[in-house]
Amino acid sequence: MEKKSLKTQASTEQALKRLVIGTRCSKLALIQSNLVKKALESTFSGLVVELKEIKTTGDFITDIPLEKIGDKGIFIKELEAALLKKEIDLAVHSMKDMPTILQPGLKIGAIMEREDPWDVFISAKEIAKLSDLAKGVCIGSSSLRRRAQLLHHYPNLEICSIRGNLDTRLKKMQRGECEGIILAYAGVKRMGWTSLISEIIPGDICLPAVGQGAIGVEIRSADRELEALIKALHCERTGLEVRAERAFLRRLEGGCQVPIGALARCNNNSLHLTGMVASIDGKLMFRGEKTGSIDEVEALGNNLAEELLQEGCGSILDQIRQECEFNDE
Repeated sequence: MEKKSLKTQASTEQALKRLVIGTRCSKLALIQSNLVKKALESTFSGLVVELKEIKTTGDFITDIPLEKIGDKGIFIKELEAALLKKEIDLAVHSMKDMPTILQPGLKIGAIMEREDPWDVFISAKEIAKLSDLAKGVCIGSSSLRRRAQLLHHYPNLEICSIRGNLDTRLKKMQRGECEGIILAYAGVKRMGWTSLISEIIPGDICLPAVGQGAIGVEIRSADRELEALIKALHCERTGLEVRAERAFLRRLEGGCQVPIGALARCNNNSLHLTGMVASIDGKLMFRGEKTGSIDEVEALGNNLAEELLQEGCGSILDQIRQECEFNDE
């Protein structure tokens, strides 16, 4: 079996000498796509990888809160279209941007090793923690998930909607539009900004988005040779964790942005999953945990979602869906 596997890999490398990666145009997206490019070129001698920059709907619409756009996959649709048209060979995404159900003909071929998944607080002033902030201080965030959890723990704060790429949000804060911003640690680290972090927000305060910190490589389902090639990039541990989180979200999600957070952690042959659903104002929160075998990670995510639904979180989701439908009219 070993010899056959090596022979198959060798023939795959010979067949694929040039690949085109589709990527968003933001600095962070290009950094992440270059991580994939370098990993492929360093693993497979003679392979040439090019980047093709593609603007997505989420890049064009920067003045409207995400939850009011009323559309899933706003950061990936154009990349997926290019994949299906064979204008690119693979697309690189932040897994937190990926819908739980992909377009027919596409699949996630690899998920790279995850960066720390936490959110961080970056302050415009010399204030170390969110708990130090005075009543009414405005903190910028583009995420209902962050808004809901922060208001649940710090109801004295004002959370204002702030959109744009990471560097755009940082500049808005520096211009005085808000007194601090909440970002994902993974993006901050990849941008080289860790010195700006005022506080890494613990998971008992703010659970991350599903898949946060993980980079996914999307391919066409029929591209067996490419699938075999990019398996070299796949992190099995991260893949299991993200599968559990995505199963949790899949059972819960509606047609728009929702305040849902989840984090799975593998430990040997078991996986521990924590999940959360909250109202937008943070007054109501449903949170639970489950542990199970790595052989049943998707069932684990689904079962945790079912438990929270039985506890009553469905009423929150129904209300948010209705508000999104109203915004779409």
